[in-house]
Amino acid sequence: MSEDEEDWANLAAEAGGLRPRFLITVVGIGADGWDGLAPAAKRALEGAEVLMGAPRQLDLVPASAAERVTWPSPLLPALPALMDTYAGRETCVLASGDPMFHGIGSTLVRLLGPDAVRVLPHVSSLSLACARLGWPVEQVDVVSLVGRPAAALNAALLPGRRVVVLGSGADSPSLVAGLLAGLGYGPSPMTVLCDLGAASEAFVRATADTWKGTAPSALNVIAVECVPGPDAEPLARVPGLPDSAYEHDGQLTKREVRAVSLSRLAPLPGELLWDVGAGAGSIAVEWMRSHPSCRAVAVESRADRAAGVARNADRLGVPALRVVTGRAPGALSGLPTPDAVFVGGGATVPGLLDACWEALRPGGRLVVNAVTLESEAVVAAWYARLGGDLVRLAVQRASPVGSFTGWRAAMPVTVWSITRKDTP
Repeated sequence: MSEDEEDWANLAAEAGGLRPRFLITVVGIGADGWDGLAPAAKRALEGAEVLMGAPRQLDLVPASAAERVTWPSPLLPALPALMDTYAGRETCVLASGDPMFHGIGSTLVRLLGPDAVRVLPHVSSLSLACARLGWPVEQVDVVSLVGRPAAALNAALLPGRRVVVLGSGADSPSLVAGLLAGLGYGPSPMTVLCDLGAASEAFVRATADTWKGTAPSALNVIAVECVPGPDAEPLARVPGLPDSAYEHDGQLTKREVRAVSLSRLAPLPGELLWDVGAGAGSIAVEWMRSHPSCRAVAVESRADRAAGVARNADRLGVPALRVVTGRAPGALSGLPTPDAVFVGGGATVPGLLDACWEALRPGGRLVVNAVTLESEAVVAAWYARLGGDLVRLAVQRASPVGSFTGWRAAMPVTVWSITRKDTP
């Protein structure tokens, strides 16, 4: 699941009283069912008073006296009450493969805490797929389509990379093939591995541009070897993507300035950015592309631009980017505490920089870009009061001058950056 930390914090608060009262055992089970389980896993299931899981998983366990509980839908909002209902009873939760690999085990640990959850893992679908293909596990990228937008795959497509995609249904290979072909990776070989570990295990091979139909089973993993075609435009993970990578109406932090601004924002894994006055959303997008765990909120006052931010996020592989349509500073109210804030426009709006500065945690970074004399004056005043780093960037690009070539200057941009040092 991909809910942000706010949701987990709220759910954990609801379930906080459960931690000392009981222990949940999470048992990973493969497509080979009961016969593939380790003795410890079998003993846990045989001694359970309550078994929870999806219907397919529950059907893999022999009949017993345990009460069987099928997961409700949607699952996440119902979990705190469900856990409370069965508190004090010996409860086993069934999970596919390794419960801590994109599974319910991770969800329960976030909700209840590690001391309340015992995990007995099985072999993951990733390990089984890599074993069948002879791929070193540490050398592949993994993307899950289970409960996640398929556009997340876009960021992983780079020449020569091997990607394992965890499917969410029989149509997942077609979805993956379409994304690959749409980004110019049609020649990429795809191996669809179905029912891994079961007697019905099967492989189907094709290239992305020749794949037809659905997978033989809804339980599938798609292994991709990324081969770019002539129309592919590989995009690096480092800041400073070409301006042409974005849909925009001119409100775009240009490539060179974007690279410098992101170097000052200094994204670290797991951190959250506010991109205020997002325009095309390029700062938020490249912040999230820097590491899969980075999160961002793009705040944009115009609805048409906000919609464009969402499209840019999808196309560039970060569909989890949260887009807030509204005018800052009012639109900032209630947002989760940021680790960094970028203000690309609107520095002259009364109270905006005050709200951004106050929202930052100690150690958080604020970066403000100014183009007009008025916004420069505001930035200069803040710099005089708080210090930090103040630079002016002037970019010139070669362009035709008649039959010759000359330099054409872009508007200079003043970049103020500062790290909040105070303690709570």
